Amino acid sequence: MKTKKLFPLLYLSLSLVLAACVPMSPDGLTAGQQTAIAGTVTAVIEQERTQTFQTSTPHVPTQTTTLTLTPVEVSVTPENTPTPTKEPPSQAVIGPDTYPEGVNPLTGLKVEDPSLLRRRPVIMKVSNHLIDYQPHWGLSSADIVFSYYIGWGSDRYAALYYGQDSDKIGPVRSIRRVDGHLGSLYQAVIGSTGGDKEDVLPYIDAYIPGRYFVDKYLCPGVCDDGRNYVYSVYGNSAALSNYFNYLGYANDNPDLSGMAFSETAPSGGEVGSSVWIIWTDVGKAQWIYNPESGKYDNWTIDESTYYVYQPLIDQNTGEQLSFSNVIVLKAPYTEIKGTLHSIDLIGNTNGYEATIFRDGQAYEVFWKTPQGDKPIQFVDVEGNPFHLKPGNTWIAIFGLTSPTAVENGEWSITFNMP
Repeated sequence: MKTKKLFPLLYLSLSLVLAACVPMSPDGLTAGQQTAIAGTVTAVIEQERTQTFQTSTPHVPTQTTTLTLTPVEVSVTPENTPTPTKEPPSQAVIGPDTYPEGVNPLTGLKVEDPSLLRRRPVIMKVSNHLIDYQPHWGLSSADIVFSYYIGWGSDRYAALYYGQDSDKIGPVRSIRRVDGHLGSLYQAVIGSTGGDKEDVLPYIDAYIPGRYFVDKYLCPGVCDDGRNYVYSVYGNSAALSNYFNYLGYANDNPDLSGMAFSETAPSGGEVGSSVWIIWTDVGKAQWIYNPESGKYDNWTIDESTYYVYQPLIDQNTGEQLSFSNVIVLKAPYTEIKGTLHSIDLIGNTNGYEATIFRDGQAYEVFWKTPQGDKPIQFVDVEGNPFHLKPGNTWIAIFGLTSPTAVENGEWSITFNMP
């Protein structure tokens, strides 16, 4: 606290008082009068100085005065006071058992329309036969995209929509046996253009009876624009959801717990700047981490050259596909014939290997499906829930014997059966 100096003011006040009390002639003061006044001033000042600094004998007023005090708000800023350091708030973990109101349990993000979370998720089957079917529609709006091998060097997508819809998804193609497992695990309805009536549809019906559509004449749910049915059919997730609600397959507030999310990347990861997803020599793609967006961008092969890689674009947005999490999980494949496989996802209680890429890091973990109607769960080597990055997730389903290679933070995983 700063102290004001009162002595100059005191000198001036006393001088004025004494000067007023001493009569002065027109010709001024005599030398004797000036000497007397100076002595008086010096004595008074010395007396005041003594009273001001003599702390052992405080001045006691002889007259009582009643004062009315008005409170005054004083703002005091201490000098040289260090600002206390605040500890950073702990990052909240979302899931795997409960989720805040309005938060999508499949992305960990709050949705604009919470009513969507009271319906069944919608899965659309999307082709990926390179040049004839690219670029796609609507994949960037999906919460999760599953990719799996279907034979002839190609993979197919199962795009899941829950927290938001897309009014154009495609090109829509046929349903496969593994979609019965996905439909059961995520309590979903499925849109497709068809399926093998002997080896696929009965299998699907055993897992999700009645909750799948296998035609192209349900516009606006599934529509054909007339060019060529192998790449001209597209779907609308909201319209397809309404169709199944009309059929009586609505499911209020499905329990889709099991996934955990956190903005903070777990410790213990390795550098994972990119990952090659290799189905065959010509059927492959690369996900490259983008530090600016915090996501992985998808690059796919140009079938016309087989060598040049180009961004995989969503025709709805005109932008490259980018996902917060990229996961390669290994599961048992059984080949029934060249373009027909069974992939066992339900009943995995012990755990199979998976590699998760998030925030430029790679983590080797395990995946489980302890319940046939709950999402795939990911756990670390100690069995604790693994925290995904909030956002969308791309999951490639490889065979159990698929080899993994790593060099300077660049990963490559090559498909192999079983």
